[in-house]
Amino acid sequence: MSARFRRSVVMNQRRSMMNSTQISYFTLAGLNDSLTNRQIYFAFALMSYLFTIFVNLMLIVTICLEKTLHEPIYIFLCNLCFNGICGASSFYPKLLHDLLADSHVITYIGCLTQIFVVYSYVFCEFTSLTVMAYDRYLAICRPLQYRALMTPQKVAQLLLLTWCFTLLETVVGMFLTARLPLCRQHVRKIFCTNWEVVKLSCSDTTLNNIYGFILMFSHVSQTGLILVSYGHLVRASLRSRSDRRKFIQTCLPHLITLLVFTISLMFDAMYSRYGSSGLLQQSLFLTRLKLQQ
Repeated sequence: MSARFRRSVVMNQRRSMMNSTQISYFTLAGLNDSLTNRQIYFAFALMSYLFTIFVNLMLIVTICLEKTLHEPIYIFLCNLCFNGICGASSFYPKLLHDLLADSHVITYIGCLTQIFVVYSYVFCEFTSLTVMAYDRYLAICRPLQYRALMTPQKVAQLLLLTWCFTLLETVVGMFLTARLPLCRQHVRKIFCTNWEVVKLSCSDTTLNNIYGFILMFSHVSQTGLILVSYGHLVRASLRSRSDRRKFIQTCLPHLITLLVFTISLMFDAMYSRYGSSGLLQQSLFLTRLKLQQ
């Protein structure tokens, strides 16, 4: 009986491996609501998307046209705005389409492309916020050396490092996911995420799981380093009124953005791995995207 059971398991695994080559599209969870409600959601989502694009573009144009804003911190802010546009554009267009569609499907290539852009956005957000914290540390704690340390060449190097590090993290994760044979095709979220696709695999995903925890540890460590640097910034800002004003104007919004982004992202990641699926998870992620922008 035991040998027969093992043979049955092996045959089922082989059958799953054979079926995995036939998957060319995924079905998404969608929002199971009436057409009227989905039209209301569509209007709110469209306004949120257009508002995000408008605000980020206005910031970029203003910084580019105003010569007094040609400072390292504002250049990093431009990069953050550009990344925000990319992140919103990887999520909202598909969501808007699905809100008015009867079926919610996405091709395999389209799903991987969405994962690549969304995760590039997330990783670039973390790295950009880290670079901005470093810039504020130099500006407040070492003001006399700031110009010598934060040169245009240094700014370009930091931007290049931000995107190289971001793309490296994303490409490795995409490679680990793309190699997996898939046995199912229903993604239990309203958009594609790396872990949701990994869960559809019929092979061992230990390597993907380990890499996911490495990324979480890496970016939580980044957040910890930023908080430590902000401890130094708080002490330095107490020296004079001008330093306090500089901290409140540039550092406090940055710190709030970092904390909201990190906490919401960690909650979403852990809920995706260990929580149940449902509308609550989808609503929480929509709320996180709005808070980011």
